[in-house]
Amino acid sequence: MKNIAIFASGSGTNFEAIVNAVENGTIKDAKVVLMVCDNKKAYVIERAKNHNVPSFVFRAKDYESKEEFETIIVEKLKELKVDLICLAGYMRYIGKVLLDNYEGKMINIHPALLPSFKGAHGIQDAFDYGVKVFGVTVHYVDSGVDSGKIIMQRGFEYYGNDVDEVEAHIHEIEHVLYVEAINKIFNEENK
Repeated sequence: MKNIAIFASGSGTNFEAIVNAVENGTIKDAKVVLMVCDNKKAYVIERAKNHNVPSFVFRAKDYESKEEFETIIVEKLKELKVDLICLAGYMRYIGKVLLDNYEGKMINIHPALLPSFKGAHGIQDAFDYGVKVFGVTVHYVDSGVDSGKIIMQRGFEYYGNDVDEVEAHIHEIEHVLYVEAINKIFNEENK
């Protein structure tokens, strides 16, 4: 059994996609054991409650340093024997404490075809640049911004002029691709 922790900051649609995939057996022999959130008003907290997933919700400014709250998070992750951390819209840079303990066991989903359009505004940046192929990347987390080794990518062509339409299609892809990437990692570990 693989234990998964999901980190999120917002509405939690990718959180829900992963949890649903675990619950319906698309991701086999796994359990989501923790949801970590840095935004006390995020809807992902409700989603976690609805799926009976324990949550650790915090405000970074309540701690003296990133090291302090990351140390508490690492303690919780180790207590729950977490095998994989999935960042799902977690809008906080990962610091040394988490990386030292979970590098190679932490993945992220990004709404652009990396290495292009890194950072928090990948969809808008790609749209403003005028690309005609948009997409999604799942990658390992390292000390850089969206710079870790790529696990999977999926793209699509778009010739319209509606960024909301692009964003909606990206979210559809994310919910499928993230589950596929988690399965790929677990299958490779089991070989």
